[in-house]
Amino acid sequence: MKIITLREEEFNQFAKNHKYKSLYQTSNYAKVMKTEGYDYHYLGFINNSNELIGATLLLYKKVLMNYKVAYAPYGFLIDYTNNDLVEELTNRIKKLLIKQKFIYLKINPLVHCAEREKSGKIISYNPEINDILEILKRNGYLHHGFNKFFENNKPRWVAITKLTTTNDKIYHQLGKQIRNKINNANKKGVDIYLADRNDPENIKIFYEFIKRKRKKNIRYYQAILDSFQDDAEIYFAYINPQKYVKFSKDLYEKELEKNEEYNQALQEKSKTGQDVKRIINTKMESDKNLTIYQNNLLKATQLLQEQPDGIIIGGALIIKYDKGINLIIEGFDKNYQSYNPNYLLKWEILKKYNNLGYNYFNLNGISGEFENKNKYSGLNEMKLGYSASAIEYIGEFDLIINKTVYSLYKKKMDKKGKRI
Repeated sequence: MKIITLREEEFNQFAKNHKYKSLYQTSNYAKVMKTEGYDYHYLGFINNSNELIGATLLLYKKVLMNYKVAYAPYGFLIDYTNNDLVEELTNRIKKLLIKQKFIYLKINPLVHCAEREKSGKIISYNPEINDILEILKRNGYLHHGFNKFFENNKPRWVAITKLTTTNDKIYHQLGKQIRNKINNANKKGVDIYLADRNDPENIKIFYEFIKRKRKKNIRYYQAILDSFQDDAEIYFAYINPQKYVKFSKDLYEKELEKNEEYNQALQEKSKTGQDVKRIINTKMESDKNLTIYQNNLLKATQLLQEQPDGIIIGGALIIKYDKGINLIIEGFDKNYQSYNPNYLLKWEILKKYNNLGYNYFNLNGISGEFENKNKYSGLNEMKLGYSASAIEYIGEFDLIINKTVYSLYKKKMDKKGKRI
C-alpha cells in the first residue's frame, strides 16, 4: 500500500461514492475548517495494483511546541472490517506522521452501532460493530468509549427522520407536543422563509440567535455559506403581524360565540333544575381561552402598530448533502420562546425537502440516555418527536503518534477543561 496526495477533484469523486461518505469528508468542509486555523490534505490509499481503495480529508494544526494534531472527520473512507487493510494503513500513516511531528490522529468513523426508537428500544443493530471495534483497538486506536452525552468533537448520537412517506402521514406521526407547538406557532402568526445568502445583514441577524451555543465566531458560519454555496441555507422564523392579528381575531370571535352559547345553555338548564356541572366546566374552560385569545389579539395589534413589517425571532442553518438535509445549528430570541419558532422552523424545512424528494432530515446531536432524566431529556424529546430514530455511532478514537508529547498535551488540555 502507498499513501498519496489526491487532487481535490479526485478526492471528491472518490468520497461521494463511498459507504461512509459525509458532508464532513468533502473539500467544502476542508475550506470551512481553514477559517478555524486548520490546514488540510486529501490523502489517498492505493494497493499494489495502483487502485484507490481508500481516502480521507486530513485536517491538522500546530498546538504545542511546533507539534501538530490531526483529525480525519468522521473517519477514513475505508473498509473497517478488513483487518489487513486497517493494519497496513495504520502502520504507514504512523510512519508518515511521526516524521512530521504529529502528536496524535483523531478519527470518529461514521460506523453505525444501532438504530433506536425514541424510548431507546433497539430497532436494528450492526452485527459488524464488535469486529470493527476489536480491529481498531488491536491496531492501536484508543477508544473514547460508548459515551452517552456530548463528550466528543462530533455527537455520537443523532436524530434522523427518514423521509419515506407524505407530509400528512409524517405530521400524524409527530409527537403530540410537537404538533401542539407547531400549531401554536402558526396561531401566533409565525412564518418561515429562506434568507438571501447574498445579503450580509442576514448572517449577522442569524449569528445573534446562535452565538452563545457554540464557541464559533461569525466567520465560521459565513465560511459555511461561502464554501457550500447553494447547498447551505439559512431559514428565518418571523412574526407576520397581519397574520397574527387575523388568527387572533378569528380565534377570539369564534370562542366568544361559543362562550355565549355556553352561557345561554347554562341559564336554560339552571331554570329547569338540570345538572349543570358539565356545562359550568366547559364554560370555565372557554373563559380561560377567551382571556388567552384576547391577550394575543392585544399583543398582535400592538406588534402590527410597532413592527408592521414583522420581526425575525429565530433561525436555522442547514446543509444539503447526498439527498439529505443536515441541521447544523438553530437558535431563537428567548423573549419569543412562547411563539415556538424552533419547532415550526424544523417542520417547514422537513416538509419542503420531503416534497423535493430528499431521503432524510438529520436533526443533529442528542444524548444516548433514554431512561433517566437529565439536562438533555428535553432536547431528545423535541428532536425525536419529529418521527425520528436515534442513530448511535461507534465513537471517537485517538491514534497516538508520540506517547510522551501526547501525555503532556493531554494534561494541558485537562487543566483547561478542553477535549482533545
